Amino acid sequence: MSFEQIETFVAVVEEGAVRRAARRLHISQPPLTRQLHALEDELGAPLFRRTPRGMELLPAGERFLPRARRILAERDDALRELRGVASPREGPGPPPPKR
Repeated sequence: MSFEQIETFVAVVEEGAVRRAARRLHISQPPLTRQLHALEDELGAPLFRRTPRGMELLPAGERFLPRARRILAERDDALRELRGVASPREGPGPPPPKR
């Protein structure tokens, strides 16, 4: 499972449709659909049902959604924290010892 697959899942949930999610993520629909199918295969359960009105979240998708959002939030928090630690003022560190 990749962050990209999780982001795709969350985007489809939030947008309610594959077309709008693809537009939001700046990708075409076929790769987005492939990512969703790969995620469903890995999780072992369908997450969505296509309806005339868009994508409907199935029970497995409803259970996965809060965890998916937490995963993405934790990733974002870690990136912010580590970028704050590695400030440009610190420089590359001390030079290697001479031999």
